[in-house]
This record gives sequence, C-alpha cells and structure tokens, in this order.
Amino acid sequence: MAKFSSAASAAAKRTIVIRVVLAALILGAGYLVFEFGRIQAGYNLLAAADERDFFEEQIARLENDNLALNEQIALLETHRNIDREAYSEVESSLTKLQAKIREQQDAIAFYRGIVSPADGKSGLRVQNFNLTRGAVEREYNIRIVLIQAMKHDRKVSGNVRLRIAGIENGEPKTYSYSELRPADAESKWSFSFRYFQDFDRQVVLPDGFEPETVTVSVESRTSSIASIEASYPWLSSLG
Repeated sequence: MAKFSSAASAAAKRTIVIRVVLAALILGAGYLVFEFGRIQAGYNLLAAADERDFFEEQIARLENDNLALNEQIALLETHRNIDREAYSEVESSLTKLQAKIREQQDAIAFYRGIVSPADGKSGLRVQNFNLTRGAVEREYNIRIVLIQAMKHDRKVSGNVRLRIAGIENGEPKTYSYSELRPADAESKWSFSFRYFQDFDRQVVLPDGFEPETVTVSVESRTSSIASIEASYPWLSSLG
C-alpha cells in the first residue's frame, strides 16, 4: 500500500510539473502568434527603421519556440505511454501544442516571405489567398495578402483586379470583381504598401453560374516593380 501511495504521489507531482511547463510554453507561443495576428490585421509594427531585424528576430524566436514545443510533445507522449491513467489530460494538451506549432509555422512562412523568400526573388507576391463561404446563399468571402519580398526601399502601389471564370448555362463565362461585388462594397481595389497589405472582399455569384477558377491580377504603378498574376482553382481554394 505504501508503494502504491508513493507511486501515486510521484505521478501527481509529475502531472503538476507538466501542467506548469505546458502553461508557460502555450503562453509564450500565444504571445508570438498574437503579435503575428496584429501585423496581419494592419497594426503598424513596420514603421521603424529596424523592421527587417524585427522579422528576422521573430523567425528565430518562433523556430526556437517550435523546437521547445516539439521536445515537450515528445516528453508528454513518453509519459502518456508509461502511465496512461495519470496522464489522461495530456491528450488535450498535445492537441493544443500541435495547433500552436501549426500557427507558428504559418507566422514563420509569412515573415520569411517578406525577408527572404525561398526562391530568392524580389517583388510583388500574393502571399495568401483564402476563400470561404459567406453568411448568405451564393456569397463568398475572399481574403488576399500581398507582400513585397526582399526589397523594401520604396512603396509599391497599384490596383488589384479579380476575375472568376466558370460555366453558366452550359457556356464558359467570366465575371469581374466589379460585376460580383455587393452593392455597398467599394468599387476600387487599390493598394499602397512597403511590406504587405491584406484585403477582405465579398462576392455574390449569379444563380446558375458554377465557378471554376479565380484569377488575381496585381497591377503595379510603381516603376521597376513588375505586375503579377496568379490563378487558383475554386474548389481547392474554398475553405
């Protein structure tokens, strides 16, 4: 009985220690992801002269934190296998940690896209394109994040043009954003930024129209910065 009590006490202590470590890791990771969210929401952290250093520092911190989270996951999985009853709560903690890692990986990809993209090319990019269903029938939300990679010595400005191609009444049909936007939405889709700019737009599809592809044309008005165009399959993009 004494041995059983001692083992139970040790298990309880290990559970407390793990909970404390988990809380610290999740809080730290949550702060970094919170900062990333503020940037994507338009919070002006890029105004100071050391923006590039900020991005690189964030990348390093996120990578280090991801390493710590992965090590903690490995430890928790080991304890879970040793004593599943004492660590029944570990399952939910593991899920939270893994979700936090995914969020941080998205943040790292965002910063790297601005500072040092994988292909080493500078200029305009569509960093993110996301399509979700709207609040009413045939309405869809479109979120686009534009970035200027590597070179940030000048602002880039211009216009975004969006086209949705598909089939209507058995025939090919293409609609522009201006034809699909809600009546109260802005008709102009202009941009001006040094590092990034994000947009949230809505479109309402006509009855009988089945969309197939979305084409985003980013037309630069800034000399030496080229315009770009990217196309996305409708079904693959729909979240």
